[in-house]
Amino acid sequence: MKVEMSPYLKQVKPYLISLLNKLLEVYPYASILGTDAKGKSYRVSRAGTNIGNGMFDERGFVAKVYNGIGYSEYVFNEIDANSIDELLNQIMKVNKLPEDLSDNLTEGQYEKLEEESCTFSKAKEIDQHPRSLGDEKIIEILTALHSKGKSLDERVVDFRADFEYLEISKCFLSNNKDLEQSLMWSTGALMCMSDDGNKNNYHYKGFSGACGSELLNEMDSSVEEIVQIACELLHSEKMIPGTYDVICAPDVSGLIAHEAFGHGVEMDMFVKDRALAKEYIDEYVASPLVTMHDGAVGVENTGSYFFDDEGTLAQDIVIIDKGILKQGISDRLTSMKLGTIPTGNGRRESYERKAYTRMTNTYFKPGDSSLEEMIASIQDGYLLDASASGMEDPKNWGIQCMVSIAREIKDGKLTGKIFSPVVLTGYVPDLLKSISMVSKDLQLVGTGACGKGYKEWVKVSTGGPYIKTRVRLG
Repeated sequence: MKVEMSPYLKQVKPYLISLLNKLLEVYPYASILGTDAKGKSYRVSRAGTNIGNGMFDERGFVAKVYNGIGYSEYVFNEIDANSIDELLNQIMKVNKLPEDLSDNLTEGQYEKLEEESCTFSKAKEIDQHPRSLGDEKIIEILTALHSKGKSLDERVVDFRADFEYLEISKCFLSNNKDLEQSLMWSTGALMCMSDDGNKNNYHYKGFSGACGSELLNEMDSSVEEIVQIACELLHSEKMIPGTYDVICAPDVSGLIAHEAFGHGVEMDMFVKDRALAKEYIDEYVASPLVTMHDGAVGVENTGSYFFDDEGTLAQDIVIIDKGILKQGISDRLTSMKLGTIPTGNGRRESYERKAYTRMTNTYFKPGDSSLEEMIASIQDGYLLDASASGMEDPKNWGIQCMVSIAREIKDGKLTGKIFSPVVLTGYVPDLLKSISMVSKDLQLVGTGACGKGYKEWVKVSTGGPYIKTRVRLG
C-alpha cells in the first residue's frame, strides 16, 4: 500500500498557491514548503507501558523569498482564504533588515535560485500502516518481546522493547515546481539489562526501515541473541590500549562513515573553512577498496525521501570512489556559494528551523570478502560490534568512536574473550587507508538521529559491510 498524502495539506494547498502567486508579484523568487508529520512511540519495560507522540511530529509552513540581495524566511502554521493578505504583509515586513541592525551587519550577496520545471506527487510503499494494526496490538507484540527476554536468563533485570513510526507528508511550491511526497519510517529497539550481583551491563539492537509496522516482525528472532550478549558482557574485560588489526561490524562501519566522511563533507563547513576535506577533492583519502555513498535514494531507510526541504530532488552521491574523495554534500545556498550543484541534502529539523546541509543514508559500499576470510586473516586483533556513539573533528580529521563489544581474535579464530567498553580513535585518512578487506554484506540502521553540532536533529541511517582495518583502541 502507498502512504497517503496529508488531507490537511491537500485542503490548504489552494491557499498556499494563492499566497505564492502574490509573493511572486513582489519578489523575483519565492517558494513555500508545507509539512505535516505525525507518529507515535511505544515502549514496554519493567517500568511499565508507554504510548506517546513522535519526537518529530510537526505541522507548518515555510515561505522563502529573494529580495535581489539575499533570502529571508517566514514560518507559520495556519492558513485560510482570509489570512493570505496578512501573511503576505508579515513576510514583506521580515524581509527588511531592521534599521538598528543594518549598520552593524553585512548582508551576504546571493544570486536568484534557478529551478527547472518539475511537477510530481510520489508516495513510498509500505506493507502495513501502524494505525491499521492499532495501539493495542502493537503493545501486545512489544509485551510479548519484553516477557520473552525477561524469561530467558535469571540475570536479566529488564528487557525493554520499543517501536516508533512517523508518517510524513510534504509539499514544495515555487514558480517552476509543484512537488508532493508521502513517506513513512519505522524504528524498533530491544535492550537487555543484566546483573549478576557483582556487575551490571546491557546490550542493545536497533531495527529500522522506510516501512510500516511490518518492522515488528523482524524483532522476535533477535531476542535470544540480545540476552546472550548482555549476560556475556558481565564477564567482559578492559581493553589494553594499543594499535590493532580489527574487523568493524556493519553498524561500526556506518558510525565511521557518518563521523569520518559524513560530517566532514557537509559543504556548508567548506564555506566556513571548518573542514579539511575541501582541500582533498580528487585525492586519495582511503584505500582503493573504499567507496562511500550518501543519498536519500539508492537505499531505503529512515533517511530516504523524494525531495529535500528546499525542493531539490533526492540523489545518490558517491563521496569516495575507490579511495578518491570525489565530492561533498550540500544545500542550495551552500552550492551557490561554492559554484557546485546542490545534492538534495538541505534538511530542516522542523518547519520552524533553518535548512542546513545534512546527511541522509550514509554507508560504505560492499566488497568481495567474507567475514570468515576476514577473521582468518587476523593473527592478533578484534571484531568490533555494537556502536555506541561517535565524535569527529572535520577541521583536523580526528575521530573517536565508542564501541560496546570487542571480541578477541587470535591466530585467525575468535577466542571467546570479550572486551567492553572500547574507544576507537585515530586520524581519518590513516584509518580509511588501512582498510584491507571489505565484506559482501550491506546492513543499515536508522534508529538514531543526527545533530548539527549539539542541535538541529534529523533522522538518518548509517551502515555498510564488515571492514578490516588497523586502528588505535583503548
